[in-house]
Amino acid sequence: MPIPDPIPDPPALLAISHGTSLPTGQLAVSNLVDAVARETVVRVEPGCVDVQMPDVPAVLSSLDDGQDAVIVPLLLSAGFHVHVDLVNEAAAVDRDVTIARALGPDDRIVRVLARRLGQARLRRGDAVVLGCAGSTDARAVEDCFEMARRLSAMIHRQVEVGFISAARPRLPEAIATARKANPGARVVVSTYLLAPGYFNDLAHGMGADAATDPLLVADHPAPPELVSVVLDRYAEVATTAVAPPRRPLRAGTSASGTRTRTR
Repeated sequence: MPIPDPIPDPPALLAISHGTSLPTGQLAVSNLVDAVARETVVRVEPGCVDVQMPDVPAVLSSLDDGQDAVIVPLLLSAGFHVHVDLVNEAAAVDRDVTIARALGPDDRIVRVLARRLGQARLRRGDAVVLGCAGSTDARAVEDCFEMARRLSAMIHRQVEVGFISAARPRLPEAIATARKANPGARVVVSTYLLAPGYFNDLAHGMGADAATDPLLVADHPAPPELVSVVLDRYAEVATTAVAPPRRPLRAGTSASGTRTRTR
């Protein structure tokens, strides 16, 4: 009787965030990665594209020989880091590496944004501006406008978009536009950033009457919605011969990822 081929180990899940020098931001992202690891039997490793270590090459080199990997960008939209940095770093190693799509747009993240607005005591007449990091990549910019449309539908009011860097309108301009369109109303920034950090500090100081916490907060557990999104991004592109997670991975709405074969 022939001996069946062994079931290959599932690809490692590399949870790659932007990185920050702010300890509270580091803790908030670490909480998310830890929560993801508790929900799956696959190997989960953190890493960063900038600022912090370990960087992506270090994480990839730490894997066992022959271990494939899925990079899940802990980024809210797919800009330069996803389309260029991660692609180049994945192509430089002698293993199969698949790059999943960014976390957003996703309705589960919209629910977290809406919850943060409630926690910020959003009032009936308040104007809302989605405060985004910004990118030179038009696809990432459009992702932010799509998130604003989804948030608008959920909270039943117009949501403007403002960018902290790289794209327009800049956040102070969007706040001014919302203030002009809503005389006498408060302007509240819905902070569309993953975690505390430099950009979060900027978003809170650009002239709005209030700004929400980012999606992740250091002294709170990671929202289950974000954990679910990360697991789904992995599941969308991981090979089918994987060990089952501790609870079923839900299929994503559109499977798309970048696969780099280097063997």
